[in-house]
Amino acid sequence: MVALLFDPEAWLSLLTLTALEVVLGIDNIIFLSVVSSRLPLHQQRAARRIGLVLALGGRLGLLVSISWILALTEPLFALFGHIVSWRDLVLLVGGLFLMAKGTIEMHFMLEGGGGKGSAGTATFGAVLGQIVLLDIVFSLDSIITAVGMVDHIEIMVVAIFIAVGVMLVAAEPVSGFVNRHPTVKMLALSFLLLIGMALVADGLQVHVPRGYLYAAIAFSCGVEALNLLVARRRTNREKVSSR
Repeated sequence: MVALLFDPEAWLSLLTLTALEVVLGIDNIIFLSVVSSRLPLHQQRAARRIGLVLALGGRLGLLVSISWILALTEPLFALFGHIVSWRDLVLLVGGLFLMAKGTIEMHFMLEGGGGKGSAGTATFGAVLGQIVLLDIVFSLDSIITAVGMVDHIEIMVVAIFIAVGVMLVAAEPVSGFVNRHPTVKMLALSFLLLIGMALVADGLQVHVPRGYLYAAIAFSCGVEALNLLVARRRTNREKVSSR
């Protein structure tokens, strides 16, 4: 372990793997923002923090079970000429769940229940369960990638701790911003649908490069930022003209 502190390759591996984990954590933060908004206001922050801590435990558990994780990629059965593994099934079920969750939340918002009145419509345990289960789905591929990128489990553990720490810091401002702006929340729900479709495609062995997804998310966020800026300036002009 001490030798790794003076190994430039180890530091480079840590930096690369941490960046990967942080980028992949975008999915988690979006999902956290959506599911925690259904809790009473005084429980939302606790749910996000406890959920991320439990997710950290889940990721470390997956990392310790490296041999089991790698076994998930072994062929399970063949269907219509395609080899199906447990990993494919997990991604497929997780993607379908995300798509269903996004669709239900969109319907809830369109029917007039997506504002502050939506708080308190879910239980604390149910929200924590969803956070942990979806984090396992989100982190499955990143753990497999980490095993292939890095030879030392110590580096993987440190990278996961740093990434979850970043998510803990970012979760509060992101969630608050999403919940204050209905159009941003609708955009976040559309991201869940997009990510869910990508997981389903991966489960069906049709790989969608994550760079395309994150480029689409970044572009949409840029457009929404311009919309919010225009709306704010219009409001300010109306306030000035009404004086």
